[in-house]
Amino acid sequence: MADFSIRPAHPADGGFLADMVVEAANWRAGSTRPRPAILADARHGGYVAGWQRPADRGVVAVDPDGRSIGATWFRLFGADRPSMGFVAAGVPELIIGVRPIWRAQGVGRALLRALADRARLEGYARLALSVEHGNFAHELYRSEGFTVVASSGDRDTMVRALR
Repeated sequence: MADFSIRPAHPADGGFLADMVVEAANWRAGSTRPRPAILADARHGGYVAGWQRPADRGVVAVDPDGRSIGATWFRLFGADRPSMGFVAAGVPELIIGVRPIWRAQGVGRALLRALADRARLEGYARLALSVEHGNFAHELYRSEGFTVVASSGDRDTMVRALR
């Protein structure tokens, strides 16, 4: 496993979290959707707009020099403004992004585990996420206990029980 550490996300991490939304949206090799277009899309921008709201929680992976290399965080969405992986009010949805050079080195798994621990400590019973078909992270999510609960178009909604 690569050398990195995990720390809680802070309000000042909003810009980096936006970078990770862009990484998550551009997961396909050669995908280059521009940052402004991704963040202007309510489906993606909603994951970071107004970070850090009272119920927002996250963790950031940092390299030995203190540079942020990946992050995962969750938000609560309402039925009136659902996100891509919305399952129910009160079930936080997570998003995760890791810089390409750090992928396949255990960063994503460590981030997921740290966020699940945080959500459990805060009393949440489940975490949800949305993943596009063909995304290599799909198997990571399965191996961490997420199961597909719905499919729509080219996406699966996955949920993990925390208790």
